[in-house]
Amino acid sequence: MLNFRILALITLSFCLPDPARGQLQCSNGFEMDRATGECLDIDECRIIADACRGDMMCVNQNGGYLCIPRTNTLYRSPYRNPFLPAAASPLAPPLTASNFPSPARPLICRFGYQMDENSHCVDIDECASDSHHCNPTQVCINTEGGYTCSCTEGYWLLEGQCLDIDECRYGYCQQLCANVPGSYSCTCNPGFLLNSDGRSCQDVDECTTENPCVQSCVNTYGSYLCRCDPGYELEEDGINCSDMDECSISEFLCQHECVNQPGSYYCSCPPGYTLLDDSRTCQDIDECDTRNNTCTLQQSCFNFPGNYQCLDPVRCEEPYIQLNDNRCMCPVENPTCRDQPFTIVHRHMDIVSNSRVPADIFQMQATSRYPGVYYIFQIKSGNEGREFYMRQTGPISATLVLTRPIKGPRDLTLDLEMVSVNTVVNFRGSSIIRLRIFVSPHSF
Repeated sequence: MLNFRILALITLSFCLPDPARGQLQCSNGFEMDRATGECLDIDECRIIADACRGDMMCVNQNGGYLCIPRTNTLYRSPYRNPFLPAAASPLAPPLTASNFPSPARPLICRFGYQMDENSHCVDIDECASDSHHCNPTQVCINTEGGYTCSCTEGYWLLEGQCLDIDECRYGYCQQLCANVPGSYSCTCNPGFLLNSDGRSCQDVDECTTENPCVQSCVNTYGSYLCRCDPGYELEEDGINCSDMDECSISEFLCQHECVNQPGSYYCSCPPGYTLLDDSRTCQDIDECDTRNNTCTLQQSCFNFPGNYQCLDPVRCEEPYIQLNDNRCMCPVENPTCRDQPFTIVHRHMDIVSNSRVPADIFQMQATSRYPGVYYIFQIKSGNEGREFYMRQTGPISATLVLTRPIKGPRDLTLDLEMVSVNTVVNFRGSSIIRLRIFVSPHSF
């Protein structure tokens, strides 16, 4: 009768899922084959030193190992092993570690994989098979051996729910931002164009794209300005330009007359004047000097501002006789000359229209001074409008003063009398200067 002891260490193998990872973990006695995803048996007899002690030998089992006596020639497991003989033959060799049959290792797919028709472990697509546990707001993403619950772009996961991200709060847009579920939209202010990145804006040069201005356009950041050419002014609409009437702005642009024209103006002068190089000042044309006059050979030409006058030769009337070109004398031996001025001298001059007053315009004085004689100066005729008066400036001199402006053109003749009074011999006599004054038509 055979006596032996069997010391068995049996470990059952299970494939346990890992809920945290959604993947398979092999039970004790098995290890994962990363190439195939299968749980393969671990040969403890090979990797565990002194797995069995004494006269016991180690026999590997599926998921564990057995320790049996080395002298044992027959072993019957209470759990039938198809790789062990059902009965021992007396002629059978002893069952040792070298001839103990090793059972076949079954193919097991880890959690998240399944066997295909080629006996390969392939990944289970939980998202496609709807075997995942993502909530309706989440998106299922399949992974090797499992799956992940995530959110689509524009959402973030908060307490198991996918909530919309308000991108506008984080300055995603350079200018204008409109948040929409799961996304956002950028727009630009008027005068800007959205760049290809969908976020930044660039200035639109309206002057090159549409040029709304009638004349000149100046681009600005986000807008534009319309400018007008010299001589024009911008209208209230900020686009159109209208002619500027420079002549209405100032009366000092031209000396005589300002003529407005589109975008500019020019100065004109009256007849008898020419425009100087400054384009505003009028200068008198001396018709007498240029011989651009109608005077005869017997006449003398007298030029004054803006015009000229042809003067006839002086002719002395009875009882006067002519002493020279401009002097007439009444002889003392002629009885009719007793009450007449002794001499009449013809002079002429000019003044401009509306001259400033008072103004000294002419001087007269006695040619000699005699003992006991004094002189009185007065305007004898031609001063009906009271525009002049005589101011005596010395014992033998006086000045003709213009007291009121005279508007031209006018032709005035004044008789300026110098009265001589001799107190020694009780004599009174006079002389006349017949002054012809031409008032020009203009004030220049």
